Amino acid sequence: MARIAYLGPAGTFTEDALHGALGEDERFDAVRTATIREAILAVEEGGAEIALVPVENSIEGSVRHTLDTLAHEAKGVAIVGEFDYPVAPSLIARRDVPLAEVTAVLSHPQPLAQCARFVRAELPAAGVVETPSTAEAVRRVSESEQSWAALGSRSAAELYGCQLLREGVADEEGNVTRFLWIAPAGSPTRGEGPWKTALVFAELGEDHPGALVEALQVFSERRINLTRIESRPRRQELGRYMFFCDLDGGVDDPAIAESVEALRGKAESVRVLGSYRLA
Repeated sequence: MARIAYLGPAGTFTEDALHGALGEDERFDAVRTATIREAILAVEEGGAEIALVPVENSIEGSVRHTLDTLAHEAKGVAIVGEFDYPVAPSLIARRDVPLAEVTAVLSHPQPLAQCARFVRAELPAAGVVETPSTAEAVRRVSESEQSWAALGSRSAAELYGCQLLREGVADEEGNVTRFLWIAPAGSPTRGEGPWKTALVFAELGEDHPGALVEALQVFSERRINLTRIESRPRRQELGRYMFFCDLDGGVDDPAIAESVEALRGKAESVRVLGSYRLA
């Protein structure tokens, strides 16, 4: 059985997504980790063959822990596939309690942000407590005598013997999280759909007006479609950034290969994070 690393403990949305991606009948050796970073590094260090980690949510945007770990630490891994999974956070408590009596809401930072408007409107007296995962939030609620509630999955509520106070509490309908399959560099890709390439580049040579536009022109000149671009700090000093891009097409496509090579002449560093087939 494949050893698959992902954010644990049992009952997280990532675990639900993993079953959705593989199918309920496929068996695997679960490597549950305390953080997203540890799931990616488990692949880097040989503790797992592959990992499934969240990278982007339709409400809250990118998952910075995933991007930062791929860019700064896990140099020996690659993105080999992706999977979109609809996420429906529920408000969960140890027992059936009126919302007005809830004193604290626990969850991972992503669901807390995805449900922020609901929490403000329906639980104005409750404090917000961040936890390493949604399942950990539900576990803590299940063991506490306090009037706490958690934002988590239906499966976690069932696993820890809790009550669903309210289902589907995300601030917007169609709440979807995109997950990435992470494997050792050189591993085969998953899926059979169109090709996609993800890369990160840092710095732009001499800082001057239009430097970023000049870098991105290497793609537009070759009619390559960028489906995503965003910046993250380089962790060195204020004003220094790295840029993450997703491109339509595979790295073996001559136009993609030429654009990446041209980008190397304009950026301090360029790294292809993965070139893979969509599911």
